[in-house]
Amino acid sequence: MQYISTRGGVPASTYTEIVLQGLARDGGLFVPKEYPQVSLETLNSWRGLSYAQLATAVISLFAKDLNRSTVARLCESTYTEETYCQGRPDSDFKKITPLVWLEKDLGILELSNGPTLAFKDMAMQYLGALFEYILGKSEGELNILGATSGDTGSAAEYAMKGRKGIRVFMLSPAERMSQFQRAQMYSLNEENIFNIAVKGNFDDCQDIVKKISADLEYKKSRHIGAVNSINWARVAAQVVYYFSGWLQATNSETEKVSFAVPSGNFGDVLAGWIAKKMGLPIDKLIVATNENDVLYEFFRTGRYRIRDAEHTFVTSSPSMDISKASNFERYVFDIVGRDANRVCELWHELDVNKEFMLTASEWQTVRESGMVASRSTHEDRLNCIREVWEKHQFLVDPHTADGINAARQFQDGNSKIICLETALPTKFAHTIHEALGFNPPIPEVYEDLLSREQRVIERENDIEQIKAFLDEKLGL
Repeated sequence: MQYISTRGGVPASTYTEIVLQGLARDGGLFVPKEYPQVSLETLNSWRGLSYAQLATAVISLFAKDLNRSTVARLCESTYTEETYCQGRPDSDFKKITPLVWLEKDLGILELSNGPTLAFKDMAMQYLGALFEYILGKSEGELNILGATSGDTGSAAEYAMKGRKGIRVFMLSPAERMSQFQRAQMYSLNEENIFNIAVKGNFDDCQDIVKKISADLEYKKSRHIGAVNSINWARVAAQVVYYFSGWLQATNSETEKVSFAVPSGNFGDVLAGWIAKKMGLPIDKLIVATNENDVLYEFFRTGRYRIRDAEHTFVTSSPSMDISKASNFERYVFDIVGRDANRVCELWHELDVNKEFMLTASEWQTVRESGMVASRSTHEDRLNCIREVWEKHQFLVDPHTADGINAARQFQDGNSKIICLETALPTKFAHTIHEALGFNPPIPEVYEDLLSREQRVIERENDIEQIKAFLDEKLGL
């Protein structure tokens, strides 16, 4: 299994060679030269596997330069009942990602029972174990530079805290996350964790990470890597729960299932696209957006138009308040026939004009890809939270509500739809209270979270200030 860049400017590399790099040296994103294929016969043989066993089977297809026994050991140590039993005392932890049916053909895949109560834990916990294993073999070090709109940061920090040879520098948009999200990150008192609140929005944070990663000499000398969904190992680990959801929802290997996916940076739904390319019988991939509807516009028109800070809105599903979706480049790479030169043209146009438009033939490929999109407003998600609670006594967070709204727009009776859960409602208590008049329950492990001392430094939206902070903490 060889990996290439979406922009075609670096030699092919192996899984372990790209894991610690994040962004490719040419500014592109790593993708497999070819997607591994899973036959229907193999798929059927996976029924009955534990989540750790399923993860081993799927990840091994991408990590060919690791012994399968090594992948198995990493997965078995990651996907345990103890790790994924933080949020709901009534969940079926043995499944790790249990599927709950709200209606006959509409279900929710629980992905938020991990340490930080968000779906990001599903891949990030594995990534922490993988990083530590690779670094341990070379006695190396890794300084992770990341950006978060809410859940990636805490998931990364909880996965990497205390791990040998690893430091985490996480940028977050000042005052743009929920109170719970901020407390969850900033209350960590670990020597290898550094939180930096940037005066700007998530896109500003992400731009700083990309610019620093593009400074190859600086990146190399500071041993900088990434855990955002630009990291291929994280995306590959997310592919696993699509297989898990499909296996739980079906009885026949030919039965198709659709997935509704709340989307900000496009990594979660990209994993579904990869699963489909691998042969998983997926009908539609429904991209759920909020008022920051860049992806909704694209999947309706073929026009990808990013927004400036003034027009990137603060919403009640804040983890989706993103106008530049990093992982979108991987999808477009496939849509344009894996033509790296065409990707470079489009992203140059995006840099210059803040938008690009696909050709008629490219747009036709998008329409045939099975990827569609929906948009929700604040009132939509409040109504959904209220309806799901009143009808099913099931609490959903505002992002998952966006996903359910999207699913209902595309219900046609032809296939079951699974909505991927984003986080537990307790992370967004203000919105839940607005919808239902009461606060969601807080898991015992986090009962005193909001009263814990918080550690965060604030910086301007300035790359030099961020570099200076990194160098100070690295003793340079």
